[in-house]
Amino acid sequence: MVRRTLAEAKVGHAEKQASRLVDESRKQADTIRKEAALDAKERLYRAKSESDKEARNKRREFATLENKLSQKEENLERKVDLLDRKEMEINKKESRIGDRDKELSEKEQEYQGLIKDVHRRLEKVSGMSTEEARAQLMESIREDARNEAARFVKNTEEEARAAANKKATWIIGNAIQRYASDYVAESTVSVVPLPNEEMKGRIIGREGRNIRTLESATGVDLIIDDTPEAVILSAFDPIRRQVARLSLEKLISDGRIHPARIEEVVEKVKKELEQNVKEAGESATFDLGIHNVHKEIVRLIGRLRYRTSYAQNVLQHSREVSYLCGIMASELGLDPKFARRAGLLHDIGKAIDHETEGPHALIGAEMARRYEESEVVVNAIAAHHEEEEPKTVEAILVQAADALSAARPGARREILEAYVKRMEKLEEIADSFKGVHKAYAIQAGREVRIIVQENQVSDGETVYLARDIARKIEEQLSYPGQIKVTAIREKRAVDYAK
Repeated sequence: MVRRTLAEAKVGHAEKQASRLVDESRKQADTIRKEAALDAKERLYRAKSESDKEARNKRREFATLENKLSQKEENLERKVDLLDRKEMEINKKESRIGDRDKELSEKEQEYQGLIKDVHRRLEKVSGMSTEEARAQLMESIREDARNEAARFVKNTEEEARAAANKKATWIIGNAIQRYASDYVAESTVSVVPLPNEEMKGRIIGREGRNIRTLESATGVDLIIDDTPEAVILSAFDPIRRQVARLSLEKLISDGRIHPARIEEVVEKVKKELEQNVKEAGESATFDLGIHNVHKEIVRLIGRLRYRTSYAQNVLQHSREVSYLCGIMASELGLDPKFARRAGLLHDIGKAIDHETEGPHALIGAEMARRYEESEVVVNAIAAHHEEEEPKTVEAILVQAADALSAARPGARREILEAYVKRMEKLEEIADSFKGVHKAYAIQAGREVRIIVQENQVSDGETVYLARDIARKIEEQLSYPGQIKVTAIREKRAVDYAK
């Protein structure tokens, strides 16, 4: 009985707890349901607000577009009205011109009759036939026309040249002013100074083993002669010469000179130089804003750092050409990045021209084509020395920038003998023309002044003579920039008072 009572009590207690748990669960469920409903309402409100905001923006955009379309429609209507008015004016002018043409035709007939009458009278008075008078008149007119044509050609050429020079001078001057580089570029040194004369013996080594090892490792000939405290390095490859120079300097500074040490230093210098070449190429492309260049092209650009042409550093020259191309392309409305790319790559053939046969322009064009440069860049490289015909404006800009960089003061050193020969050739070409009394090459070969014989060459013929001499100079000589041809004709009148 007691057990039953206890069991019933436990059951009652359990039922109460179950009822309480059910009530709490219901309350929690109601709370969760309410929170979910509030969250859904809040999300719905935010979504509605965003959609309303987007709709307002769209309405504003549509209103703006509608206003623009309305303005364009009004502008078109005004232009149509203007065209209609102009068409009416043109029709009126054509009508007046037709009436005037009819009147002119009648007057021309009257004029022809008067001319015939005058011809008959002139034949009676002069005693010459019309054909004879015409021949005499034509001869006179021909001479006058030739002189007039010469004056016209001269004036037209002067006006065209002045306009072209003004524009070209502005573009080129602006390009040069905006890219102001040093006047003299760094040149590769092929002479290694020594601290003393005893160092020559150490470089040669016992029975010449040191110098043989150095020459074998670098591929450079070492010339040790009577030149005081100096060793001369001789090699066609500028990279090899640079490796030999740096290796020799390191060995002299270190003091340990023997075959094993020489091979170790040369190998180390080669790795350092290869890294320097890569960095020089990457620096040039980065500074000029040229991207997506093949790594082999970058390496060739870096090799130009150790290549010189007429004592002008080729990498510095290529950077100058690139800057000038970009500036001139901007002035002409072209893509400056494309022009700078062609300018920087125009001389990459010089990096390997000692290893490959042919002109460096064609070698460079082939390398650019091999590493998937565009045909515009390939043509600009191949045409910058006219091995190929230039096909684009960029190719012409590369030619002009190349001449500017090479011809500016201090850019290159010219051999005296070649300079004298060019001056003599200029005077020889001018003296070969009939009527030239004497020719003088002045302004370091930039101008030729010609004294003509006044009894053999007229004023009109002087213009043609200067032009013919200029054309012959273009055909027979190669020169940077331009050469001015000035023909001078002097007329002297002498009389005596008695």
